[in-house]
Amino acid sequence: MDEIQTIALEGLTSEGQGVGRLDGLTVFVDGGLPGERVRISIVERKKNYVVGRLIEIIEPSSDRTVPRCPLAEKCGGCQLQHLNYAAQLHWKRQQVVDAIERIGKIRAEVEPTRGMSDPWRYRNKMQFPVGRSKIGLQIGCFEKKTHSIVDTNECLIQRRENDEMLRAARQVLEKFNIQAYDEDRHRGVIRHVMGRVGLNGETMLVLVTALERLPNEKQIVLALRKELPSVTSIQQNIQKFRNNVILGRETRVLYGSRTIRDRIGDLIFNISARSFFQVNTMQAARLYETAIEFAQLTGAETIVDAYCGTGTITLSMARRARKAIGIEIVSSAISDAKRNARENNIRNAEFLLGDAVEILPRLKDEGVDVIVVDPPRAGCDRRVLETFAAMEPTRIVYVSCNPATLARDLSILSTLGFRTKKIRPVDMFPMTSHVEVVTLLELHT
Repeated sequence: MDEIQTIALEGLTSEGQGVGRLDGLTVFVDGGLPGERVRISIVERKKNYVVGRLIEIIEPSSDRTVPRCPLAEKCGGCQLQHLNYAAQLHWKRQQVVDAIERIGKIRAEVEPTRGMSDPWRYRNKMQFPVGRSKIGLQIGCFEKKTHSIVDTNECLIQRRENDEMLRAARQVLEKFNIQAYDEDRHRGVIRHVMGRVGLNGETMLVLVTALERLPNEKQIVLALRKELPSVTSIQQNIQKFRNNVILGRETRVLYGSRTIRDRIGDLIFNISARSFFQVNTMQAARLYETAIEFAQLTGAETIVDAYCGTGTITLSMARRARKAIGIEIVSSAISDAKRNARENNIRNAEFLLGDAVEILPRLKDEGVDVIVVDPPRAGCDRRVLETFAAMEPTRIVYVSCNPATLARDLSILSTLGFRTKKIRPVDMFPMTSHVEVVTLLELHT
């Protein structure tokens, strides 16, 4: 018989789980909110914590709301649809405060989270895994903490064009009996369906396959074009390795152009299938405005963007600096960045292919004033941070999608002579537990 307990919830984890206490142990409850009294079933007991399944909300939080999506409780794509948006913004700020103080041991003011006026239908990129059930292909997000796919035809945080591409891909793949990839047996064809939506409705559909050639390729492309008359690009990405990496290194254009365009602020960017580009362009503009504000550019500075991707931050800052240099290890992103500079008529930006640790020391004579860094969730390797410090920039602007690794890196930078001055969270991913953070550090003299 299940063990049933009643507990009070006091907080939220960084993954959006309610947190309470039972018998001196921390209890984690999916779907619970701070301030609630709930009845739970104990599903797992460990030495230091307990996992409970929510059975009943006895006293609901005043911040609780009804999720718009009928799949919200099961799907792992959104963690916070049951929390009203104002409360989401408050909690995301607190998430940053907790990380900075507990992990980084740093005291600094964290500003209120900058949110959206309409926090729905914002994602310009989808990437959904594909599986198979008895009734056909399953395409959607993974169920929470599993690799079971929650089948969907509509996602309320995706742009509507992505929903249309998802439905068309499902219909055509089923029609031609394209088998879903089985990750356990390493067999099958289709692994993921990816879509991108750009400027003026430009769309890119990418079929990620475990095979070099897509069966019935020409017929599939014709059928997709019939279902999606305005599609800009149809591509195949090849991912043959037995791992959880979504995209492989090789991409084939099956129809249309290699890139689509999108806008951040008043700049136009070309985006290829594998290039990093912010999924929320409206909030990306706000994010970059914050980065520019923190950089305190007067037009006389040389700035280096250490993980430049397609050059979005580099080019946004270039027009306010003397010179902007972007560094990126992905060659296709560098190609896109150079093209973006040309097409936006920005001539004081330079893009270098390679590892920032190897390239930055060569720029020492440039007299770098500001270093901008927007790393992956894992943050920066200590060698990267030490390389930054050796350049002796006046300021570092650190853009992070992970408060925990940001806090760790700020702590390291403090030992290397940099003081944290400003921290501003920006809500790039409403309805999820993720938050983007812009931090200003100054060289302590």
